[in-house]
Amino acid sequence: MTSAAAVQPTTPPPSGPAVDPAAVGARVKALREGMGLSLRDLAERSAVGAATLSQVERGESSPTLTVASRIAEGLELTLSQLLRLEEGGNVVVVRSGSGRRSSRPGHGIEELTPPLPGQRADVSRHRLDPGRSTGGEGDPPIHEPGSRETVVVLAGSVELTVDGERHPLAAGDSATFDADLPHNLHNPGATTSEFLAVIAAGLRRS
Repeated sequence: MTSAAAVQPTTPPPSGPAVDPAAVGARVKALREGMGLSLRDLAERSAVGAATLSQVERGESSPTLTVASRIAEGLELTLSQLLRLEEGGNVVVVRSGSGRRSSRPGHGIEELTPPLPGQRADVSRHRLDPGRSTGGEGDPPIHEPGSRETVVVLAGSVELTVDGERHPLAAGDSATFDADLPHNLHNPGATTSEFLAVIAAGLRRS
């Protein structure tokens, strides 16, 4: 594990990128939380001490390029992506097939929205094998109160169940529902279904 001594309380050397430690720290924290990782999890993935990561996230220290590279690797990013060196203006481009990926049995997920500080919406692409579901009908909701979700079916068919009520959806169909209710999607067909899920966190007012 890398010790806290690998972190400098000053700005990076002239040969490195000129970045704002507070901005980098906020970005690391947002990325970590967006991946559902604790400080200990990221420490294990990046070989950077949890205490060091905490200092970086609070903007108290600016990581060396070596430490920043390890953090980026732990977050499944390049150093340039972590430091946002390749971004122009306020636009973040996620190239086709380059989104963060995760999987469960018969269910592939690609995150299309970068986990930026203050991000309140998330877009993800899902592939669901025949007979598979995104979760059990009785599973508790995983989204915070007030959240809404829109599902857009791109290919195949899915059956959306929200609070016990079933809604069959075919390619081209979409549905919007309160995401803080128990819900899941099931593929009843013989071919793989594909859909987008757009989640707006905690925005509903009525």
